[in-house]
Amino acid sequence: MSKIIKILGTGCPKCQSMTAIVKEVVSENNIDATIEKVEDIMEIMKFNVMTTPVLVINNTITIKGRLPSKDEVLALLK
Repeated sequence: MSKIIKILGTGCPKCQSMTAIVKEVVSENNIDATIEKVEDIMEIMKFNVMTTPVLVINNTITIKGRLPSKDEVLALLK
């Protein structure tokens, strides 16, 4: 089943780094996933979070306000 991954962030360096980490993990492990970068502040506010970046997997907030390691992202996606 394909996972839906959203990365919430306005485009700051941390948000860009999280996007890169997630894309690397997905491609290196052949994970069936759709990655969507959400930069619209109104969309981000719908998730009721105050700090970015935020990693959302299948509409569940998994990480917010910090950068995860590649191993942590992989564990969340398995």
